[in-house]
Amino acid sequence: MYTRQDILGSAISLTPKAWIALMIPIVMLIACQPTDGNDLPAESATQVTETSTHERAAETVEAFNELTAQLIEEMLELRPEWAIYQGRYENADRLTIPDRAHREETTTFIDSALQRLGRFDPESLPAAERTDYELLSNRLESMRWYQEEFRNWEWMPSTYNVAGPIAQILNTEFAPEDERLEIVLARLEHVPAYYQVALDNLDTPTLEHLDLAIGQNRGGLSVLNDDLLERVRHSGLDDAQKELFEQRLPVARQAINDWIEALEAKQEALTESAQARSFRIGERLYEQKFAYDIQADFTAAELYERALAEKERLHADMDEIAVDLWPEYFPDRELPDEPLVRIAELIDHLSERHVKLDEFVDEIRRQIPLLEEFVREHDLVDQDPDKPLLVRETPEYMRGTGAIASISAPGPFNPGAETYYNVTPLDYYGEELAASYLREYNHWILQILNIHEAIPGHYTQLLHANRSPSLVKSLFGNGAMIEGWAVYAERMMLEEGWGDHEPEMWLMYGKWALRVTFNAILDYAVHVLGMEEEEAVRLMREEAFQEVSEATQKWRRLTLSQVQLTSYFSGYAEIYDFRERLKAEQGEDFNLRDFHNEFLSYGSAPVATIIELMTEE
Repeated sequence: MYTRQDILGSAISLTPKAWIALMIPIVMLIACQPTDGNDLPAESATQVTETSTHERAAETVEAFNELTAQLIEEMLELRPEWAIYQGRYENADRLTIPDRAHREETTTFIDSALQRLGRFDPESLPAAERTDYELLSNRLESMRWYQEEFRNWEWMPSTYNVAGPIAQILNTEFAPEDERLEIVLARLEHVPAYYQVALDNLDTPTLEHLDLAIGQNRGGLSVLNDDLLERVRHSGLDDAQKELFEQRLPVARQAINDWIEALEAKQEALTESAQARSFRIGERLYEQKFAYDIQADFTAAELYERALAEKERLHADMDEIAVDLWPEYFPDRELPDEPLVRIAELIDHLSERHVKLDEFVDEIRRQIPLLEEFVREHDLVDQDPDKPLLVRETPEYMRGTGAIASISAPGPFNPGAETYYNVTPLDYYGEELAASYLREYNHWILQILNIHEAIPGHYTQLLHANRSPSLVKSLFGNGAMIEGWAVYAERMMLEEGWGDHEPEMWLMYGKWALRVTFNAILDYAVHVLGMEEEEAVRLMREEAFQEVSEATQKWRRLTLSQVQLTSYFSGYAEIYDFRERLKAEQGEDFNLRDFHNEFLSYGSAPVATIIELMTEE
C-alpha cells in the first residue's frame, strides 16, 4: 500500500511567483507580420498562415501551462497539510481549521478554477497538456464531490488527526531544526480549535471509523510526547519560545485526549441505540467514487465481473501446479478430488516455511539490496542508487487500517528526501495473529510483498514519478496506477526469473494474486451488494486461501475504505493488457526496460492516460 499522507532535504522557500517562473519557461514568440499578404506568392502566404497557426497554438499551450502552475499554487496555499506532504512548507505553520468557512473557501476556489480551465478547449491542446487538463478537471470535480456529496467530514472521524503533518515536519530536514520547531509551535496553538470544529462537524459516524479514529489519535499522542519537549529544551529557541512550547504542548495533548473521550462516548451511545451509520456506501456513491478515484474506461460493476473471471483462471492455474507438486510433498497420500481442497492443503503445508517473529523486519531489510541487484543485472528499469529506501516500524498514528506494510514517499517538490518502507511489527497484533501473519507472509510471499512495496514496485515507481516533467501528473497521483504498477511488478519479476521459476513460488504468487482479485470482488460485494462478514471471511479463507489474520484484517479494511481495494486489480489489468498488446505489435523490437522507463516517465497518471500518451501519433 502506498501513502503520501494525502499518501523530505533542503529548504524550499521560493515564492509562488518564483515557482511559476521556475516551472514554466517563458517563450517569446515573434510573429512575422507582412503589410499586405495579398502581395506575397501563394506559397509564401501559406507559410505565413501555417506559422501564424503554429504561434497561436504555442501561445495557447503557454497560457494553459501558466494557468496550471497558478492553480497548483492556489491549491497548495488552500491546503497547507497537503502541501507539506508534497514538499512545500511556506504555509506549514498554518493549521487548517476544517470549519464551514474553509469549506466555502474551497468551493469558491473550485468554481473559479473550473471556470478558468473552461476557457480552454482540451481538444485543441497537445496530448501532454490535454491529459493535464483532464486530470486537473477530475481533481477539482472530485474535491467538490467529496465535500458536497460524499461528505466524509460528517461521518468519518478518522479524517481528523493533527499528528501526521507535525511528524512530517519534525522528521523532514527541509529547514534547520529550530525553524521546524517554530512551525510546530505555531500549529500547536490551534489544536484545541481544530478538534472542537471536528466534534461540531460529526453527525452520525460509523462505529468502524470511530474505532479507527480513537486508535490513531491515541497513537498521535506519541508524536506530541516528552521527547519533543526535550528537543525543544535542547534547541536554539529563545526562552520565550521554549516557555510557550511548554504551555501549548500539554494543552494540545489535552485537546486530543478530550477528542478521544468524546469519540468513546459517541461510540458507546451509538452502540446502545443501534443508530450508527452503516459503513456501506451503496451503489450510487460507490460508482461515483470509483469514477473519480480510479479514472478507468470501465465501471465498478464491469471490473467486478472481470475479477470473478480472473478468480476462475487463477484457480485453474494453481490446480495444475498443485497436482504436479502433490507427489513431492505428500508421497503417501492420495490426491483429493476437489481442486480447491488440494490447493489449500498444499499451501497450508508450504506456509510452515517462514522467518521467526523477531526476524520479520530484519528479513525485509535483507531482501531490499537483493531485489536492487536483480533489477540491475536483468536491466529491467532505471534505478537511483543515491536515494536509499529506509525500512522502519510503522508510526503509531498510522496503524490500525489493516495494512501491514506501506510506503511513505516524499512529494515532487522535495524528491531528494527520505522514502520510508513502513512495516508494522507483528507482535502489535498479539501472539495468535502474529503467528498467523508469519504463515501468511511465508518464505515466498514475503518476497512478493517486498517486490510490491519496494523494488521495483512502489518505491521505484515513485522515484520516477517525482522526475516527471508534469507537476499535475506527479501531484495528483492516481491510486490505480500506483497500486497497479506494484502488482504488475510482482508478476513481471517472476516472469524474468526471480525465484528461479520454482513451482512453489508460482503457487504462492497465485495465492497473492487471488488476494488482489478478491480485493476487487469483496469491495464491490460488501459495499454495493451487501455481503456480510461471515461470507466475506469464508471466501477469503476457502477460495483465496488466506490465513485468519489476513482475512480478519481485510474485513476491517473493507469497513474502513471504499473503492481503494479495487485499485490493485484494475490498474494491474490495464497495465498488463497494454504491455502484452505492445509486445504483439512490436515483436522482436519490443524492449522491456524501455517500456518500463517510458511508462513510468508520465508520473502517477491514470493508466488510461499513460496508454493514450504512449500510443499518441
